[in-house]
Amino acid sequence: MKLHKAWCYLLDGISKGAWLNRSSIIFAGNDKWSVDPRVSIVSSVGDKHEYSLQIQKVDVSDDGQYTCSIQSERNPRPKLLNLIVKVPPKIYDISSDITVNEGINVSLICTASGKPEPSISWRHITPSARKYDNGEYLNITGITRDQAGDYECSALNDIASPDTKTMKVIVNFAPTIHEMKSHGVGLGRTALLRCEAAAVPPPTFEWYKGEKRINKGQGIDIKSLSSRSVLTVNNMTEDRYGNYTCVATNKLGTANASVPLI
Repeated sequence: MKLHKAWCYLLDGISKGAWLNRSSIIFAGNDKWSVDPRVSIVSSVGDKHEYSLQIQKVDVSDDGQYTCSIQSERNPRPKLLNLIVKVPPKIYDISSDITVNEGINVSLICTASGKPEPSISWRHITPSARKYDNGEYLNITGITRDQAGDYECSALNDIASPDTKTMKVIVNFAPTIHEMKSHGVGLGRTALLRCEAAAVPPPTFEWYKGEKRINKGQGIDIKSLSSRSVLTVNNMTEDRYGNYTCVATNKLGTANASVPLI
């Protein structure tokens, strides 16, 4: 709010006025008692003797009761005014980005100021944009990998557009192999085996033929990137046919799956 004017009129040119904020005198007549440079008196003489208080650059500290006290030959006539300063919502604290293990309980917090007091809501930023019950706290019991991602806190009152902030939840979970494929070929050709695993953090991969670990070299190439590993067998020979096992590992666990190369 840029400017507020509290109207007051004297009964006549003889009456004296004073402005008070709670119990503090702001003006007595035209004598300024307040040290605040934002306040001034607007006065005029005419049919109505104006004696109004003007406040520049109103802020929330100006909220409260003001009294225009009129001293006349009769009894004093105080005029009470309540200045209600409305403030747009502002989020001043939100949980930092966090990394947690799947299955634990998670509590997020978002706090905001404003007048009227803003309502706070949470939203999981996904295609379904799931909304949660209103409140400063968002409690998730037994968090799952599907609940990872960005969470938006929104603070809203009837003064302005909502204030929003986001934070990220990373959910660690052990590997699961969800695809294992081989492309069998004839002797002398190139064979490919592919292993894909879901895991956070991303897994490391190892390959085995039977019980023996496979390393690069001698016509074998292994390329692993994020959630996928590809084993390439060049110049197939009879002894390279058989059962191959992919092992995916991160700090939370291990998964394996096998596929025949025939």
